[in-house]
Amino acid sequence: MLQVSDVVPVACRAAADAGIRSVCVTNFSWDFIYAEYVVAAGNHHRSIVWQIAEDYSHCEFLLRLPGYCPMPAFRDVIDVPLVVRRLHKSRSEVRKELGIADAIKVVIFNFGGQPAGWELKREWLPDGWLCLVCGASDTQELPPNFIKLAKDAYTPDLMAASDCMLGKIGYGTVSEALAYKLPFVFVRRDYFNEEPFLRNMLEHYQCGIEMIRRDLLTGHWKPYLLRAITLQPCYDGPINGGEVAAHILQDTAVGKKYISGKLSGARRLRDAIVLGYQLQRAPGRDVGIPDWYSLSEKETGVRQALTYHDFNGSAESSFEDFEILHGDMQGLTDTMSFLKSLSGLAGNDPRSPEKQTRERTAASVLFDWEEEIYVARAPGRLDVMGGIADYSGSLVLQMPIREACHVAVQRSDPSKQKQWKHTQARQLANGGAVPVLQIVSFGSELSNRAPTFDMDLSDFMDGDKPISYDKAKEYFSLDPSQKWAAYVAGTIFVLMTELGVRFTDSMSILVSSSVPEGKGVSSSASVEVASMSAIAAAYGLNIAPRDLALLCQKVENRVVGAPCGVMDQMASACGEANKLLAMVCQPAEVKELVNIPTHIRFWGLDSGIRHSVGGTDYGSVRVGTYMGRKMIKCAASDLLSESLPSCVPTLSGDTNPEEYEEHGVDLLKSEASMEYLCNLPPHRYEAVYAKNIPEVITGDAFLEKYGDHNDVVTQVDPKRSYCVKAPTRHPIYENFRVEAFKSLLTAAKTDGQLSALGELTYQCHYSYNACGLGSDGTDRLVNLVQEIQHRKTSRAGGPSLFGAKITGGGSGGSVCVIGKNCLRSSEEILEIQRRYKAATGYLPIVFEGSSPGAGKFGYLKIRRRSA
Repeated sequence: MLQVSDVVPVACRAAADAGIRSVCVTNFSWDFIYAEYVVAAGNHHRSIVWQIAEDYSHCEFLLRLPGYCPMPAFRDVIDVPLVVRRLHKSRSEVRKELGIADAIKVVIFNFGGQPAGWELKREWLPDGWLCLVCGASDTQELPPNFIKLAKDAYTPDLMAASDCMLGKIGYGTVSEALAYKLPFVFVRRDYFNEEPFLRNMLEHYQCGIEMIRRDLLTGHWKPYLLRAITLQPCYDGPINGGEVAAHILQDTAVGKKYISGKLSGARRLRDAIVLGYQLQRAPGRDVGIPDWYSLSEKETGVRQALTYHDFNGSAESSFEDFEILHGDMQGLTDTMSFLKSLSGLAGNDPRSPEKQTRERTAASVLFDWEEEIYVARAPGRLDVMGGIADYSGSLVLQMPIREACHVAVQRSDPSKQKQWKHTQARQLANGGAVPVLQIVSFGSELSNRAPTFDMDLSDFMDGDKPISYDKAKEYFSLDPSQKWAAYVAGTIFVLMTELGVRFTDSMSILVSSSVPEGKGVSSSASVEVASMSAIAAAYGLNIAPRDLALLCQKVENRVVGAPCGVMDQMASACGEANKLLAMVCQPAEVKELVNIPTHIRFWGLDSGIRHSVGGTDYGSVRVGTYMGRKMIKCAASDLLSESLPSCVPTLSGDTNPEEYEEHGVDLLKSEASMEYLCNLPPHRYEAVYAKNIPEVITGDAFLEKYGDHNDVVTQVDPKRSYCVKAPTRHPIYENFRVEAFKSLLTAAKTDGQLSALGELTYQCHYSYNACGLGSDGTDRLVNLVQEIQHRKTSRAGGPSLFGAKITGGGSGGSVCVIGKNCLRSSEEILEIQRRYKAATGYLPIVFEGSSPGAGKFGYLKIRRRSA
């Protein structure tokens, strides 16, 4: 008996327990698929992946299909050729049955048999083309150049009769496209982990072109289809994988032992290395170099290629290749490295056979190197104190970190802009040159997102005025792999909407950030601030740093749709190196820049658990906070007197206004009209309101009693329950803690000072947890700091680390650690790193050091020196 499974883990274990031999047939395994989610959700879930891998280890061997993912769990592997379905009819027979002449160009629209789901239009195809539609619903009406196929139509025959295919990547479509040498125009599938390996195989054999999802949905198909039929697919390997696999399975079922060789250990090691490399999302993993982003036909040529050097560069490819017409690098090594990377791009030939990343290929033809380029820089931030209390009006203390985002912008006449081929084709189809935005984001492979984005700037307009924020948000939500562009292009839209700026020139933008995403150190704010700063410089807009930060908050709130406060953008725009930005978020008033005492040092430690202010926890806590504010305001209004109008019923039916006469009418009036929850002192909250704030309330119960929570960036879901008491209490007490922290920074230099500062950070951390914004990883890091702080040590001088807290929006991300500025504290930070890795398998990133905010940096205006 033999058990054969399509990579079901428990089947392998069950077969082993029953004494039955088992074999798997696949191009991917579930430990690989789930591993990335574990990396994103936290290493405390890794036991799931380990169990799957352990189950696979009981499989006798794996029949591995081409385009495979790394699968180190299997003990032995036998590679088989492509598995494809046989053709039943010839190309001419299929075309004759469909009534299609041999000379007609045909594209097969194949998304795995799923209904098309949107209206297909005649003008989407090149003139004279026909489209065969798989999976169309019975009621769907098609234009005359689209042909609805029967539900039971045999897809391989139809593919072989077509000139190209438009669809999504999957093993079946890829293998058959290769086998039948059919050019494949594919749309990226987000977070589909096996896709990069299948995509690489397609492109390696010159069989694939990626279509931007927005172009798919809006019908901009022509340039992709015309490009596809120029490809020359060159796969010439065997396609009898089904027969080979069947023969092996038959022999195995009758007892034959199949051993692929003596190198299974080396293979498993290699797969494990590739798996780790893949999970780190290292750039440059693509096998082939698509030339889709090479210069369009109107370009006269490319400069002679120079030797490529990476961001670290060398004397041969230096920032000195650029003349700085305005600004100062201020000795920042990361800015020097960014200019070196630009210099390398300026001498790059996108048609070189040397391996390159997609982003680099696109970036090398993004700018006209003889014209001026504007560069801005904005750092991430370490949330020392304040955190989520920012949207409640708290004082916050923020430190700009060393890691930063650089953005380069060039404006150009629409008729002279260097354009990617599909961008130019879209312009020609629309009747001529219009302002176009093209963006390249370095590091795209690190985040499973598309490396480029382009759009007509007229898409932001509705007649003579900008479209609404809701429509802009919807525009960027169409394609998840390109939603990142909202952080960059959204700054243009906000400038149009809020300041009335009209962009008549085209714009090319390169984004390169060293602020890691999902670590709670404001990677998104640094991108927004750097982008808007560079665009403002290029277009001569004089925007004060504070105003720029408020505009960038609108990008995040209204275009991206993340309900963050303003402290991240303010720290990135207004911060200064080695100082804490003390800001009252009402809405964004810089109180002062606080010097960090020389004996005190702050570190950030990354937990490895991805943080997002767009996540459910952050949003629900914000809703709960605004619910609590509404309850307090209504209670205060109700307590005034019968002569004042009451906004809603009281918090509880037994409230007696006479009980509160001692509190004073004026005080209650101010609390009834309170805009920021942090303006309520802790003693007033405890004395008057705390006892009547519920722990939890359902959305429908709140809406029925109070009408609305009065927050423009979140909505109350009637069907869910919200924690209210802890989110309401947190900002009231956090504002008090931040005020105390700031005062203590200027106190006498003693261990008592550091102990008090550390205690405030611990209180903040556990208040986050009470709100539901903690995580196992951040708790573990804080506990390690406490263990080291309180352990008995033979060393003189007492502890060197004094406190730690979760930062920013919580639910993962990083913690901020406070300690003495001394060698021993640095050694203890390294010890925490090692112990955390030993417990979780993840080595935390350490954020240390500081750098100037975007306002202090200003901007650079550069131009490449003449040869």
